[in-house]
Amino acid sequence: MPEFLRAQDTISGQEGRAYLTLDNRNYEMFYIKTLEASIEKNKSEVKTLGRRGVQHKTIGWTGSGTMTIYYVTSMFRQLMYDYVKSGRDAYFDITVTNEDPNSSIGAQTVTLKGVNLDSVVMASLDTESEALEEEVSFTFEDVDLGQTFQEPVLGS
Repeated sequence: MPEFLRAQDTISGQEGRAYLTLDNRNYEMFYIKTLEASIEKNKSEVKTLGRRGVQHKTIGWTGSGTMTIYYVTSMFRQLMYDYVKSGRDAYFDITVTNEDPNSSIGAQTVTLKGVNLDSVVMASLDTESEALEEEVSFTFEDVDLGQTFQEPVLGS
């Protein structure tokens, strides 16, 4: 009999938590609607004798992301304001844990290190919106993969 992934082992996007660590203080990021962080490899093109095609060599990576948050915190506006007024830029960590109690795969924890904001909405009004949201883009300098998911228990 073929094996398959059980639906209960997929991870609900609502089952998780995120924390921001700034100046040795932790803040729960309960206002996050979506968060996605990616690593993209930086590659150079390499041409060699005896090969017509171009080859690629990885020479580094870039970490970037976006989060959509409900417009209920002034923290990011304050960080951007501090930079505008004083030139002091803020770098912080964001730890994201995915953990769905219905799944057999357990939890995964990823920490984005050296997060730095690209842009922040400083003021917002929207007569069509039931709940104001803002999109915040960022880069990060390092990543830690703490806890990882276990292999799922397959159905048959």
